[in-house]
Amino acid sequence: YYTSIPGSCNFETQDQEWTTACGLTQDTTDDFDWNISNSAVTGQTDPRTDHTPGKGQSFLYVNSSVQKEGNRARITTTKFFPASTGVCRVRFWFWMFASRQTGLLKVYTIEERGMEILMWSSSRNEENKW
Repeated sequence: YYTSIPGSCNFETQDQEWTTACGLTQDTTDDFDWNISNSAVTGQTDPRTDHTPGKGQSFLYVNSSVQKEGNRARITTTKFFPASTGVCRVRFWFWMFASRQTGLLKVYTIEERGMEILMWSSSRNEENKW
């Protein structure tokens, strides 16, 4: 499911079709990829459903337990966000199971000349919930 807002998606698509359906793309220069799931992937560390139980089931995930420190998984929007006058809202839900392998979740904007600007970062979720 995709709306006209760049990157807006509920990930209720067939397996790996989410990139096209959601207007997102995997970074080909990163170390590993985001995947889609609708159930627990690595046991008790994962959510059972997405943040809207009863409506949606799918979510994107990365499994950091099999990665080396410094590895990156990165997705970007395939369409530009419309210009705004000082106001741009990005809304998303995340679940981070705290462990020694948990890395950082970062949100960047890329300005028109290509400079990346860090907008938000988290190293852990305080509770095991969305």
